[in-house]
Amino acid sequence: MLERRTVLSEDYRNAMAHYAGHVQLVTTELGGVRRGVTVTAACSVSDEPPIVLVCLNKSNPNNTIFLESKRFALNTLAVQHQSMAAAFAGFDQKSADERFAMAEWDTISTGSPTLSDAMAVFDCNLSDHKVMATHMVLFGEVVGLRIGEMQSSLLFLDRQWRSL
Repeated sequence: MLERRTVLSEDYRNAMAHYAGHVQLVTTELGGVRRGVTVTAACSVSDEPPIVLVCLNKSNPNNTIFLESKRFALNTLAVQHQSMAAAFAGFDQKSADERFAMAEWDTISTGSPTLSDAMAVFDCNLSDHKVMATHMVLFGEVVGLRIGEMQSSLLFLDRQWRSL
């Protein structure tokens, strides 16, 4: 039987470090301002209609652009995108322009920046969002899709980059 006790944030984060997550970039653009964030909390919700969800930290005021633009792209990363994933996670303090300069970008349907060599891109209109504790959950209806070449997937596990 499991012991009931208060779950501390640090203990929860340590336990979640054992949970492998696929690494993706969620991107948007509004009025010429581009924003991109590395995430592992993203998944499919439905295939009819196609809907994905993405979780973003609500404490970062720069993330409100996702709500304001009402659109985003979810870009699935491969192992060769590791340095870019680190940059968009804020590990190296690069500016947004420096981060976006690390790759080739285009657009599909919504005008959100889409990574040209991503394994897959889900271009979405924001259909709903919900604030849950420290995060906002974005629900996006996929209105554009690009399936790239199958490559070694970039994962994050035990606070390290991995590939599969």
